[in-house]
Amino acid sequence: MSTSPSAPFLDAVATRRTIYTISNETTIPDSKIVEIVQHAVKHVPSSFNSQSSRAIVLFGDAHTKVWDITLDILKARLPADMYAYTEGKNKGFRAGYGTVLFFEDQTSVKGMQEKFPAYAAAFPVFSQHTSGMVQFVVWTALEKEGLGASLQHYNPLIDEEIRKAFDVPESWQLVSQMPFGKPTADAGEKTFAPIDERVKVITA
Repeated sequence: MSTSPSAPFLDAVATRRTIYTISNETTIPDSKIVEIVQHAVKHVPSSFNSQSSRAIVLFGDAHTKVWDITLDILKARLPADMYAYTEGKNKGFRAGYGTVLFFEDQTSVKGMQEKFPAYAAAFPVFSQHTSGMVQFVVWTALEKEGLGASLQHYNPLIDEEIRKAFDVPESWQLVSQMPFGKPTADAGEKTFAPIDERVKVITA
């Protein structure tokens, strides 16, 4: 990568990885983690400046509670052989330092639909685009601070119990869960499909 002004940003994009093996340790203060999430939610763009993204940052017992809820629900729904596999994964998430829950506020989405009816069908999609950007910014920033993270999607199975446990507003729709902590192992090798098959350049 060159030393152009965009190089540090692109390097951060390239070095962000999915880290499953994490410990109940952190490399930065809790206040810095909260600051990263707040910065992402505030500054990531949204369609028509709808600002629909929401987040809850969980530490300590609140963090482990997310994964206890998830395991209880999965145990009641999955065959024993399937549960054994997912139990191991979820215990790994539970072993981390914290979890960020990402939401999209449906009140904001519906407000945009009413204000701009010509785009009504598109606003739920636009909302997910915004959420994806928020998640990526948080993930990449945590990586730069020496923390490992992964992105999980146990919604909508856990939605109602999460809502009850953390007094989540009814209009907040759960999108994903990001457990994080100090990495205890490196990510595996990452392979790439040929980039010229994925990006086309047209000059005329």
